[in-house]
Amino acid sequence: MDSFQQLKLDEMFFDADQLIAEKKFADAINTLESILIEAPDYGKAYNHLGWIYETKYKDLQKAEDFYKKCVLYTPEYPAVYLNLAIVLSSQSKYDELEAHLNRALQVTGVDKASMYNEFGIMYELQGKFNQAIESYKSAIRNTLSDTTLETYSKSIKRCKTKMEVL
Repeated sequence: MDSFQQLKLDEMFFDADQLIAEKKFADAINTLESILIEAPDYGKAYNHLGWIYETKYKDLQKAEDFYKKCVLYTPEYPAVYLNLAIVLSSQSKYDELEAHLNRALQVTGVDKASMYNEFGIMYELQGKFNQAIESYKSAIRNTLSDTTLETYSKSIKRCKTKMEVL
């Protein structure tokens, strides 16, 4: 692909991003699909399609498929890792989720605190409270946000309460 075509595709992608921000989801889908007709390996377009199908149409399987294509074609795109983690977690695909989170931690630019939080959620939902607590502690070590630090701390307290009750 030459640089002119790449610039054109990037411009279309930014247009689609703006359409999503304006809640014009059908138009965004059309733009993203047009990108993929021209360049089937334009991974970020798959991420955005996945996000639309996950959050607006609640089609988790279709979202998962799109996110996985993004990881395949654009493995360096950090945003897709949290998106795919959430979809896998929502479907209780814990073995696949664990492998995905371990891969995600190796990607430059991925928010490690968010990945460890997803580990915590996964373990908590499986009743593995000690592992969940350790994951939430790792999330705390990797965050610079007071808001998320508070959220992770509350998650630890919640796991401790569950351990006492159960």
